[in-house]
Amino acid sequence: MTILFNVGSLYFCIFIQYYRVYKMSLQSSSVPVGISLVQIGSDKCCQRAFVNRTLWYRASVFILTYAAYSCYHLSRKPISVVKNVLNQNCSDVTPTPGVVINASNKSNWCDYAPFDGNNAETLLGALDSAYLFSYAASMFLSGFVAERMNLRYFLAIGMITSGIFSYLFGIAKSYEIHYLWYFIIVQILAGVVQSTGWPGVVTVVGNWFGKKKRGIIFGLWNSHTSVGNILGSLIAGEYVEQDWSLSFIVPGILIAAMGFIIFLFLVSRPSDVNCPLPDQVSPERPHPHGYERVSTEEPVEDDENEMENSYHHWKYGNRHNNQELTRRPYREDSPIISTHPVSEQPIGFIGALRIPGVVEYSLSLFFAKLVSYTFLYWLPHYIKSSTTLSPAESAQLSTLFDVGGIGGAIVAGGISDYTGMSATTCSGMLLLTIPMMFLYEDYGTNGFLTNVVLLILVGFLVNGPYALITTAVSADLGTHHSLEGNAKALATVTAIIDGTGSIGAAVGPLLAGVVVNTGWENVFYMLMVADVFSLLLLIRLVKREIQTTRSHRLIL
Repeated sequence: MTILFNVGSLYFCIFIQYYRVYKMSLQSSSVPVGISLVQIGSDKCCQRAFVNRTLWYRASVFILTYAAYSCYHLSRKPISVVKNVLNQNCSDVTPTPGVVINASNKSNWCDYAPFDGNNAETLLGALDSAYLFSYAASMFLSGFVAERMNLRYFLAIGMITSGIFSYLFGIAKSYEIHYLWYFIIVQILAGVVQSTGWPGVVTVVGNWFGKKKRGIIFGLWNSHTSVGNILGSLIAGEYVEQDWSLSFIVPGILIAAMGFIIFLFLVSRPSDVNCPLPDQVSPERPHPHGYERVSTEEPVEDDENEMENSYHHWKYGNRHNNQELTRRPYREDSPIISTHPVSEQPIGFIGALRIPGVVEYSLSLFFAKLVSYTFLYWLPHYIKSSTTLSPAESAQLSTLFDVGGIGGAIVAGGISDYTGMSATTCSGMLLLTIPMMFLYEDYGTNGFLTNVVLLILVGFLVNGPYALITTAVSADLGTHHSLEGNAKALATVTAIIDGTGSIGAAVGPLLAGVVVNTGWENVFYMLMVADVFSLLLLIRLVKREIQTTRSHRLIL
């Protein structure tokens, strides 16, 4: 008993010490709970480690936001896979023991009500649109809220509630819920909470990474969309033929768990942890206990305390009242709703629309995203109906569209960085997309290898412009020189551009659900026309970029 008492006392003392250090960290720094515990652990075991704290935080932000938005897309993808079993050709399905087949249910005994009628395609399209229109409408509000709220809370709440609604869709099968209104309501609410993702992650990444090589950085980072789609397809495809409820429940658990990790570890702004802003020059020099930020002010400590304070600089940043490098940080126990200095008041909706290029890119993205999301929601169904592949195999093959999309996003970002001509880059890829979609529709079903190659190429060209506009272009416009240094426009501009694009994303699958009744070739013609409109809306910006490039060459 004495030993147990002593051990218990020791653990209690350790807990009290950690709790005191944690409370001190809340009062003296703005790091989240998880980062606070990492700092406490490094204080104990890694005091002499050499770490560039700014680079470390940037890497953590890149990885966390990448994983977070992968989970957002992972939880959106299952519906496109599950469509193949909600309504299918029952003559190709072997009845399970106990199922009675008669003349009244011969054609739809394997379908899931209410998607077992002749209007199933239209109902499934309406299900997509319930989510997408809700997502698009909520996007504008999300950008407004994101500029005024701690983004860590904003993303964590959005991801956890997204997991809940994905779970609610899945349990419909377990509890044999067959009411259309139930699925519509779940989809609408899921769209609302999923709209927290894009303004949140783009703003966080924009806060940490400057304009240098923004295209290639965002191109690499934006591959999370394709990675999430691939994982979502594979996970949903794994369960779709056995128990499609798990196709929704498993992604729901994953996104909710990731939301909790975001709450624990995401640092949304450099100033929250006294790191320099991305485009400011604030070098760090090595010291025996880590890296020290070089202040623009004269040092106030003497030589005797310099070595002791250097580790403090690495761990907690520069504590001088240096307004050139940092702003007043958030505290972990500060209100969720943020307050801002007068010079950094969040921009209004009308003010964001006045930024040159916002309207053109928003409208162009309307049609580009219409094309991308029609593929996202209908591609597995098209492959299933045009080939002899099973629902699971169709889901797996459809992931190649996103594999091509990863390459398209990176290449588009790299070209944009090299040339400085984002609109021209988008226009070139949009122009090539039109004949490539025609080739895929005409020859994609001629053989498996042909399908694979053409599908990758279509994904490459479709996702390149879409990814560039929603990431690097949005970030550039959100930090446009006309804003005079106000960094509080990024989430609003991102929400306007992606919100407009999301309306197109809602319209595309809805139209596809109607047009498909006249033949799949007409769906592809619809997508080609949409690409033409997206291209035409960028013509004025392309002309401006060419004129600017020529004038620069003449000056040189």
